[in-house]
Amino acid sequence: MYLFDISKFNDTINTFIWTKFGVWLLIATGIILTLLTKFFQVTHVGHWMKKTVGSLFEKKVKGHSKDKGSISQFQALCTALAATVGVGNIAGVAAAIMAGGPGAVFWMWIAAFFGMMTNFSENILGIYYRRRNKHGEWSGGAMYYLEDGLGGYKGMKLVGKILAVIFALCAILASFGIGNMGQVNKIVLNFTRAFKNKALTDHVLYSSGGKDVTLYMLIIGIVLLVVVGIVVLGGLQRIALVAEKIIPFMVVMFILGSLGIIFGNAAHIGSAFKAIFSMAFSKQAVWGGACGVSLKTIMTQGCKRGVFSNEAGLGSSVMVHSNSNVVEPVKQGLWGIFEVFADTIVICTMTALTILTSGVIDLKTGVAVTDDDSTLVAEAFNTVFKVGKFEYGRYFIALAITLFAFTTVLGWSHYGTKAVEYLSGKHASVATKIYKVVFVCMILSGALMTSSIAWDISDTFNGMMMIPNLIGVLALSPLVMKLTKNYVDRRLKGKDVKPMLSHFPEIEAEHERIIKETGED
Repeated sequence: MYLFDISKFNDTINTFIWTKFGVWLLIATGIILTLLTKFFQVTHVGHWMKKTVGSLFEKKVKGHSKDKGSISQFQALCTALAATVGVGNIAGVAAAIMAGGPGAVFWMWIAAFFGMMTNFSENILGIYYRRRNKHGEWSGGAMYYLEDGLGGYKGMKLVGKILAVIFALCAILASFGIGNMGQVNKIVLNFTRAFKNKALTDHVLYSSGGKDVTLYMLIIGIVLLVVVGIVVLGGLQRIALVAEKIIPFMVVMFILGSLGIIFGNAAHIGSAFKAIFSMAFSKQAVWGGACGVSLKTIMTQGCKRGVFSNEAGLGSSVMVHSNSNVVEPVKQGLWGIFEVFADTIVICTMTALTILTSGVIDLKTGVAVTDDDSTLVAEAFNTVFKVGKFEYGRYFIALAITLFAFTTVLGWSHYGTKAVEYLSGKHASVATKIYKVVFVCMILSGALMTSSIAWDISDTFNGMMMIPNLIGVLALSPLVMKLTKNYVDRRLKGKDVKPMLSHFPEIEAEHERIIKETGED
């Protein structure tokens, strides 16, 4: 009864945040920022593409930073993508389609389009308000631009501080759930289903809530605990090194695998896109009539899953982007645009098209071959990658989810660490070490978890991060406009104007000196 009450209370808050208020505030913020920056993601698409994916082979972008307190721009992107490219890109997209129909994909695109400018703005503010900690490492994120930015307005000092503390607390709690136990639980469940081992599975350690916890689950949990522990306890530099190796590889492999499915079912590509666009607005489209899916559900599922996937507006990835060795705030903002583009427009679209072209969901009736979201994508891959009894598609998806979720755990460990650092002040060194140890130990709990309550509650905390962050971003939108205009005037129009690089005069001077010495553009 007690568990039921907690679950019911959490569902009420979760529904309010993700369905009735938060997700719409998020979209509204993206729209406002898009308008204020004059559709920067469209009008300057060539520039941000050139300065992000077009610069990946430049040493100053990909080369490791000599500054031990920072990481390269490419490492910052990979570490941010490590946390955002996760289970949501596979199971999340499938869940959105199963609940909201193909039209949900259209609303994922809409959320991503406006989310690009939200992420752009967060990154700009993260760099502008960051500062060095006592170890010489950069510390930035929503906590700092809420306290120093929003709190800098007349009469808003206390409000800014309170919102910063709320954000940090929610980030820590979310890191244990969404960023740890939930991801690990998905790894274990998918791995044990795909790579069956009867001896280990039949060895039941105990049962809880009608579900068995097996020796197989324990072994995988211990392996993950050790591997994650080695990486996380090595600090951000080690996390970034692992991320820059795994992320490009797994993204490319997943895209290639998805293209294999899509072109293997090329005859259905037209039908898939027709379903996406026709069912995005129609209240009583074929799918809606068959399944009772309302327009509101279609929009909500698409927007929510899009946000859940790319995290634009949550203020989470800012904490790692702020560690970049870049000196131009807007330059890191460009990577924020690309991050959302890569995560949702590219990867999530690949997942959606594999589902919609493979026939695992009937586009007329909405009937799926399975009611499990991650299994649905595996079935889609099996339509092409299956030889006799060997279901290579299922193995591929199990490994993809393992790598996606594993890197998500690494990325979120950094977010939690930075939140703890902010809250603990002068005791940060000890507090962050304790946090990392607890974070690693919680992996075993995730592996053996049989109830979804931990995932559900942390999903709520994940959403609760969003509210104070968006308040800060909206309040500081005039500054975002000034910083963007300053960058465009100097870098694109060649005007001789003084750069705006940091909130702090001493860091501003340091960055101006770097620009003069290196000629950074």
